[in-house]
Amino acid sequence: MIGLILIGLARCIAMVIVWNDLAKGNREYAALLVALNSIFQIATYTFLVWLFINVLPNKLGLANFDVSVPMKDVTESILIYLGVPFLAGFISRYLLIKLKGIEWYARKFIPKISPITLYALLFTIVLMFSLKGDVLVALPMDILKVAAPLIIYFVLMFFVSFFINKSLKMPYAKNASIAFTATGNNFELAIAVSISIFGIHSPQAFVGVIGPLVEVPVLVLLVKASLWMKKKYYA
Repeated sequence: MIGLILIGLARCIAMVIVWNDLAKGNREYAALLVALNSIFQIATYTFLVWLFINVLPNKLGLANFDVSVPMKDVTESILIYLGVPFLAGFISRYLLIKLKGIEWYARKFIPKISPITLYALLFTIVLMFSLKGDVLVALPMDILKVAAPLIIYFVLMFFVSFFINKSLKMPYAKNASIAFTATGNNFELAIAVSISIFGIHSPQAFVGVIGPLVEVPVLVLLVKASLWMKKKYYA
C-alpha cells in the first residue's frame, strides 16, 4: 500500500511527453505542464507523503502502518532526483542561449541531448527488471494485486480528465496534453524514494518496478482511445 501511495503521489514528468506526442497533443503545452509538475513535486511531494502515509490512513481507519516514513529521506531523494536535473536544465538553458543564441540551442543542442532521456529511461527499466525479475516470476498474485488499482487509476484519471476538458470546450491538442499529464506517474521518483528509505529489496521497491510494466501497455491503449475520441468528438 505504501508503494502504491508513493506512485500515486508522483506526477509524471517524463513519459507524458511521449504519450502526448503519440496522441498528437500540444507539445509546448505538455512541456509547460511537465515543468509545473516538476516544481509542484519539489515543493509538495514531501508534505503529501507525510500526509497520505503517516497521517491519513490511521486517521481514516484505512490502515495502521508499522513504519513511519522519514521526511528527511524523502526530501533528500526529491532534491537529488528532481531538484538537481531541474536546476541543471535551467542553468544550461540560460547560459547556452546567452553564449550561443536561441537558434543554436534549439536546432543543435536540444536534438543532440534529447535521446538521452529515452536511453536513461530504458536503462532504468532494464536495471529494475534485472534486479527484480526473479521476484516478479515468483509472485504473480502480488503483481495482480498491484496492477489492478493502477489500471483502474490510469483509466479513471484519463477519461474523467478528458471529458471534463471536453465539456469546457478545450481544443483536442490541449485536452490530450492535460489528460495524459493527469494520467501518468513518475515511477522513477517513487522507486528512488522507496529504495532510499526501505531498500532495494523492499516490497515498496517491488511495487515501483511493477508500475512501468503496467503503465506502458495501458497508456498505449489510452493513446489509441484518445485518437479514436479525436475522430469522434473533434472531427
